Formats: sequence, structure tokens, C-alpha cells
Amino acid sequence: MKTRMLILTALFAALTAVGAFFKIPFVLSAITLQFLFTAMAGILLGAKYGALSQLVYVALGLIGLPIFTKGGGFSYIFEPTFGYLLGLIPAAFVIGVLSKRPLRFWQTALAMLAGLAVLYAIGIPYLALIANVYLGKGLPLKGILMSGMIIYLPGDLLKIAVGSLLCCALDKRLPRL
Repeated sequence: MKTRMLILTALFAALTAVGAFFKIPFVLSAITLQFLFTAMAGILLGAKYGALSQLVYVALGLIGLPIFTKGGGFSYIFEPTFGYLLGLIPAAFVIGVLSKRPLRFWQTALAMLAGLAVLYAIGIPYLALIANVYLGKGLPLKGILMSGMIIYLPGDLLKIAVGSLLCCALDKRLPRL
């Protein structure tokens, strides 16, 4: 069972990396599928292995594999969007803690929404810190919220809906993890 979970953990780390390359360039970042796979990891693997999958993803990017949206390497910590990558780890954990079997669409969607809130709670302050302190852009709070969250919310809600549907369908067809 543990070997199976580690394989699935690696699979979701790889899916998150692939999700970084399905992107639509946008204001400060790009719209990607990373959160979709993070949320699915939390739901399907649970808190511990879901978070571990995202930790593996972030660690591989930091050691130099070009698996983030704009590449990889330790210097990526100076990217304004790196906080969102860090936020994937606790987001998957929270989603896993809140998801309950049998999976139901609205419960799954609410767990994913809570994980998204965690992601933004980490990503937005990091964005503000790097943009305003390190890069000296002087963005006001309204600008940070608009460019770091508000414009992405419709797409995130769509990812939550799709992720909830996929997870509920997979839960019925796959053996218990």
C-alpha cells in the first residue's frame, strides 16, 4: 500500500509539473492547471500524500529542473509568483483534511475552495513582498489583489468544478486509495 501511495505521489507531482506548461499568459503570471492537480492530489491521495506530492514538485523545481511556469532553480524564490508554488503544499494538505469519503460534488468543491483560500493567503503576501520590496514596484493593495487574485478567480472556480467532477467520478471507478 505504501509503495502504491508513493507512486501516486510521484504521479501527482509530475501532473502538477505538466500543469505548469498548460498556460495562458496573463498579467503577472499565467493561468495554469497546477491548482487543479494540487486539489486532485489532496482529494484522492489525502492530506499527507497530497502535500508530499506538491513538496516533491516544488523541491524538484528548486533544485533546477525547469518544471515551473518560467523555468526552475533556487533563484525562482525571487519570482513574485513563487509564493503560490509554496502555497500548493499546505493547500493540498488542507484539501485532503477536509475531503471525506464517499466523495460528493459540493463537499469536494468546498474542500478545494478552502485549499484555494490557503493558496491565496500565502501567494498574495509573497507577491506583495517580492514586487514591492525586492523589485520596488510600489503596487498598492488593490493592485496586488487585482493582479494576484481577482482576475484568476473565475478560472480557479472552473478548475474547482472540473476537479470536483473528476474526483467524484474517479472515486467511484478506482479502488480505494
